[in-house]
Parts: sequence; C-alpha cells; structure tokens
Amino acid sequence: MNQFELVPDRKNTRSVKWDAIKDVFDSNDVLPMWVADMDFKAPKAVNEALINRAKHGVYGYTIVDEEVKQSITKWLHNQFNWEIEKDWLSFSPGVVTSLHIAVQAFTEPHDKILIQTPVYPPFYQVIETHNRQIVKNPLLRQDDYYTIDFVDFEEKLKQGVKVFILCSPHNPVGRVWTKSELQKIADLCIAYNVIIISDEIHADLVLNDHTHIPIANLSKEMALKTVTCMAPSKTFNLAGLQASYIVTKNPDMRKKIDQLLDGQGLTSLNTMGTTALHAAYQYGEDWLKELLNLLSDHQQYVMKMFAENIPELRVIPAEGTYLLWIDCSGLGMKNEELQKFLIHKARVGLNEGRSYGEEGNQFMRMNIATSKQILEEGVRRIIKAVKQR
Repeated sequence: MNQFELVPDRKNTRSVKWDAIKDVFDSNDVLPMWVADMDFKAPKAVNEALINRAKHGVYGYTIVDEEVKQSITKWLHNQFNWEIEKDWLSFSPGVVTSLHIAVQAFTEPHDKILIQTPVYPPFYQVIETHNRQIVKNPLLRQDDYYTIDFVDFEEKLKQGVKVFILCSPHNPVGRVWTKSELQKIADLCIAYNVIIISDEIHADLVLNDHTHIPIANLSKEMALKTVTCMAPSKTFNLAGLQASYIVTKNPDMRKKIDQLLDGQGLTSLNTMGTTALHAAYQYGEDWLKELLNLLSDHQQYVMKMFAENIPELRVIPAEGTYLLWIDCSGLGMKNEELQKFLIHKARVGLNEGRSYGEEGNQFMRMNIATSKQILEEGVRRIIKAVKQR
C-alpha cells in the first residue's frame, strides 16, 4: 500500500488543524482542509532519527553543527543548483519568525514594504506589528492565471519602498515564478535599491514540469540584496518541530539578522527540530518525489470533479504548494455567507480568501495534502451542498 493512502488519526494530538476546529469554525462537524500542514507521516528516516534521539534521553542545549549545515548546503545544491556557503546560514524557529527579524533588521518605523496580494496573512502582520507601511502590488488575474503587474511594481518602488517581501512559490495563488519574472523583479529592486526578503518555504513543493529558482541565485548582485527564508517544515510536514534557516550572503546584512536573533534569545534550534532537519535533507528525496506525484493527482481530481459537477467553483491551477485557490464568486455569495455555507451546509473547513487581502474576496483556499479518502469526502460534501443550495 502507498505510504500516503492511509493517514493516522490526528485528533487528540493537539493538532491545530484537527483539534482547533471548534474554535476556528464554531463547529465540531467540519472536515478540516485548511491550515497548511499535511496529514501524512514524515519520512520513515526522519521518524527513526527522532526515535533514536529520544532513546538517548538527554535533551540539553543542542548545537547546529557542521554536519547539519552541510546537509542544508547539499540539499540546496541538489534541488536548485544553488551553491551557498555554510557561513551564510542563520537559524530561527520558523519562517514567520525570520520575516519578523528581517523586517526589523532592514527597515525603520513608517518605512514602506511592498507585498504582492492576495498573499499569506502573516505578510501583513509582520509589517503592521512593527509599525511599517504596507504597499500593495496586486497580482493580475488573466482567466485562471496570475501574473505580476510590473508597471505598477515599478511605480510602487518609485514611492520609496525599502523592502519587498517576495512569496516564491506564491501562497495562495500557487504560482512558481519563471526566471524571466524573477529577473524583472531583481532588475527593478537593484535599480531602486530595494532589499528583497524572499519567503521560499514552499520551494520544494513544485508540481509537474515547473522549476523553482531561488531569486538570490540569479546573480552575485542579487545575492547581496536578498535574504532567503527557507525550512523543511512544509516539505516534510515538520512545522511543529520549529526549525528553519535564513540564507544571507551579504555579511553586513547577516550581521544585523544575527544580532537581532541573539537579542531576542533565538540562538539555537530545539534538539528534535535539528535532528529532523538533518534527517529529512539527508534521506527525504525519494519520499518527496512520491509526495509530489500524489499532490499532482489530487489537484487534477479536484479540478475535474468541480468542473464536471459544480462549474460555479473555479480552481486556479497550482504550479506549486499543496494549496488550491478556489474562485467561489459563481455562487453569488458574499464572504460571510460563503464561509457559513461551507461550514454548515458542506461541513468543510477551508481558509477564507479575504484573510489574504481584499483581492481574495469570494475565494477559498483548500489544503489537498491528505489521504485520497479524506479528499474525496471533502469534495463530495462541497458538490452535494452546492447542488442542493
């Protein structure tokens, strides 16, 4: 049997996805297909490494040693042909933490920070929390495909933007940016002296024939203006172990990041997070290949079922991530009505599109990283509810 066909029961494991549904959806009778973690077990080698570490029984302060750093540099080389030096690495509990650190490191209160909307909600939070100013470069939707409005992008940079936070691959619209698109971004940010903070947490989760390119790997000049935030957490379902890293070639920029990490007491990863990161990057490649095939099949299933049964819902094809961006405007419902309909009629818990910005009005985000059985049940519930409305 395929290792992804049966998933463990996650209830009563303090799972945000499964055990917080009453708080999130005000209902216990909801199939959760929302927050971005997977229902799959981590690779066998990761679990074995954690079990062996637990058998040791001592959990004192743990270093990120040369072996762990080397597993990261090797992974980035093998996956993206990106040659980095181990000294470029800094470590934090998660990519959102890294975004907070980078925003503080390279901007001052009231500085302008550019984001491309609709986008992952913490992008708004890391700007507003530190009293910076949000500047939006809304993505352009052409049929079921999103592109960058480069005319608007340059106009916004001209307004004195200090930092651009790139989401690559993009959450929630699922775009994997092409080399041409990334090069245009790079050229404009260099021209207007704008630092790029690049959230590339979904870098490994690229579907079909698409290719992820780290924007820092475009050129030496771009590498010196980019802070790249990455982690194995989305790739191997390790979010709860809190282990991520930041790649910064520019030594002056890296010094600012490390000073802030140190100043906030974030000087090391936890023992199990370090163990899992190392094992995943050493032994997880085959598991990942199998996962990507499954995610591609799951996406095709959802798109086919909705197109044939409820064309009112349009799925935006995802080039990366395990998250589907679904246009529900064909139902003719306002945001609150749409959310209540999916919770109480379809009994499915999805992420509200409006939480990603006003461009997400009448959209929902669906997590398809689950068993085929759960996926089919969620799709069946939505189709039935739409047909009976």
